[in-house]
Amino acid sequence: MLFNSIEFLIFLPTVFFLYWYVFNKKIGLQNAFILIISYVFYAWWDYRFLTLIMASTLVDFFVARAMEKAESKKWRKLLLIISLSFNLGLLGFFKYYNFFIESWMEMWSNMGIEMQSYTLQIILPVGISFYTFQTLSYTLDVYKKKIKATDSFINFAAYVAFFPQLVAGPIERASSLLPQFGKKRKIEEDNMIDGLGLIIWGLFKKIVIADSCAVYVNAIFDNYENLNSLTLILGAIYFAFQIYGDFSGYSDMAIGIARLLGFKLMRNFAYPYFSRDIAEFWRRWHISLSTWFRDYLYIPLGGSRGNKWFQLRNVLIIFLVSGFWHGANWTFIVWGALHALYFIPLLLMGRNRKYLDTVGENGVFPSLKEIAQMLLTFILSCIAWVVFRAETVADAWNYFIRMFSFNFNGNLDYLSSERYSVEAVPIIGLLVLIEWWSRNKEHPLKGRYYMTKIGLTLILILMLGVFSNTNDFIYFQF
Repeated sequence: MLFNSIEFLIFLPTVFFLYWYVFNKKIGLQNAFILIISYVFYAWWDYRFLTLIMASTLVDFFVARAMEKAESKKWRKLLLIISLSFNLGLLGFFKYYNFFIESWMEMWSNMGIEMQSYTLQIILPVGISFYTFQTLSYTLDVYKKKIKATDSFINFAAYVAFFPQLVAGPIERASSLLPQFGKKRKIEEDNMIDGLGLIIWGLFKKIVIADSCAVYVNAIFDNYENLNSLTLILGAIYFAFQIYGDFSGYSDMAIGIARLLGFKLMRNFAYPYFSRDIAEFWRRWHISLSTWFRDYLYIPLGGSRGNKWFQLRNVLIIFLVSGFWHGANWTFIVWGALHALYFIPLLLMGRNRKYLDTVGENGVFPSLKEIAQMLLTFILSCIAWVVFRAETVADAWNYFIRMFSFNFNGNLDYLSSERYSVEAVPIIGLLVLIEWWSRNKEHPLKGRYYMTKIGLTLILILMLGVFSNTNDFIYFQF
């Protein structure tokens, strides 16, 4: 069930009414209702995969309880290994089994040895990368004694399956979200206003920005061999805004829907294309994932402690794993490696935590230096996005060769989508202007005149969204 679908337009108000006006007498009833409708929401794609999320929930609930009672450190460690093995085993099988088999066979084939294929017809369960990380954060925190294991199975199951962020995040920590299931919730005007604003703004980014850009991105990347350099540059820019509008739009809607139900989820995007270097970009892009890797992988590896070689190793590992998390394709690994190469010079110069404030904080306009920094960071991210979007590493390489050949011909290419390649530029410019003006706010519809802003945004969706293609959210495939 998509947030931008007719089905969800019926689903959400129904859930809202039942949640606040039928099951509002007891927290336990509300939590049980959340669990049931979350399973309904997930089963909308394929009910068979409910067994996976239920199994993950059962394993981690009982493992954490046993870990809480265990006195032996060895026994606690064994229980943690059981949780890690089960969750990462599920993720590895469904997401990476065929990738490893095909890579193994290709390696031998390159040496002239042909092997029998053992690949399987595996369907990737929606959201498995997100909810496995969410359950793992729980068992890891219980193991480290940062939190206590919960006694309520309903609360824990609802935390794992919470439908607003179940299939594409934000990846919530048990220490933040799980306690909210144990507290009395009530309708608050500020939450309702903010929630509605986030949902509308998320829809704008998805329908007007992401889905409009998708038309051009698909046409350009599918036919890049026949297009000039300017069009390929536009293709890279369009994809940068497509994936941003798509993923941050989903996150905004997820946070807004949760807020309508009385829950607070973490912010997942903070205007990343206004970053002045790659380190700042990663503090603003997919925040829930980058902080997850920081806390559960980077810091346990040693973080920034030790000598420079030790630090470089940790940075390389974290970015390669982050790339591999996104999918079973060498393009994602190369994408992660590129970001590691971008980040390493900042680490060596001790500049990786230089920009912790908001760009242009003391004025309406950025300085020339800030403009240059933002442009360079955006260009670097676009180069990496080409690899991310390409079907293969070879396709990405060929795309770059044509893009950097600077064969402009003085023409705007006409695409198979019956549009000129430059037509999406104005709506991207509109987004940039709105977000720049609102860069100190959680979202542009927050603050004074919120109902006027919501109304104007809905008008923009109706006016500009009709030219877009309605697509699934990109991150559902991860």
